[in-house]
Amino acid sequence: MSKSSANTRDGDLPVDPDLIDATVDSLSRPPDGALAKAAAEGLPDREEVVEWTLRMKRLVLTQQETSALRSEIPHLAERLLGLLGPLTLPDGLSAREVVEAFLPRLVHIRAMLSEDVEAAYRGDPAARSFAEIVVSYPAIGAIAIHRIAHELQRLRVPILPRLMAEHAHGQTGIDIHPGAQIGRRFFIDHGTGVVIGETTEIGDDVRIYQGVTLGARAPRHGESLRGVKRHPTIEDDVTIYAGVTILGGDTVIGRGSVVGGNVWLTESVAADSRVIAEAPRQMVHTRRQGPDPRQLGWEL
Repeated sequence: MSKSSANTRDGDLPVDPDLIDATVDSLSRPPDGALAKAAAEGLPDREEVVEWTLRMKRLVLTQQETSALRSEIPHLAERLLGLLGPLTLPDGLSAREVVEAFLPRLVHIRAMLSEDVEAAYRGDPAARSFAEIVVSYPAIGAIAIHRIAHELQRLRVPILPRLMAEHAHGQTGIDIHPGAQIGRRFFIDHGTGVVIGETTEIGDDVRIYQGVTLGARAPRHGESLRGVKRHPTIEDDVTIYAGVTILGGDTVIGRGSVVGGNVWLTESVAADSRVIAEAPRQMVHTRRQGPDPRQLGWEL
């Protein structure tokens, strides 16, 4: 018998049913450790959360017709009730109370987003129209989802806000924790690689560019800082250029400051400051001058 024939016959044999039963019995037992805690807290369906998020984003950004709103808002309210059902809400808080507190906040969310779009139009000379910004700028999508998720976070809803933020992160490359407090007329230009941590506070009329991190220092025992302010405060009218890293809960970037590209900051900056990285030395060597040991080779 050839080796290939033996392999074919082995593949035709059924898996040992006793092995399958033993595996099912083991996995059907209640989990322990972290997985048991996760199961007890409730595990919402990620796809359902994403669908609800996208419909809510579309509602606050584009839907204005009364008939459409009368149809969509009750549906989204019922869907939110369903998403909250499996979750363990804080004591004294019901799913219906969350929904009834959340719906009136949609007016505020829309007003904030309208100002964000205005800021994008004023701040980006490449913008041809307001419609272009609403439908094509990844930052507006990420900010819209953040403003919705932040209101749910304020209502002490677990898990859902973070799922919403992670969907926006995956789609845009912009990672904004739902706990971050962001003021009016916020603009992220380009946006890829932006990280805004949970306890960040951002004032009004702030503009940031791609690759900016508003983060926390990494302590040895991070769990001890849960609930403590760990991320920086950015005051009004601040511009932060590409590649900047600003760390620490005690770090404050004062009003009206400009932080130049590729700066690393762990200390506060006074109002109306200009912060730039020291310019690197550039070495230029031509082929005619022969090889320079300090330079990379021509063939990379």
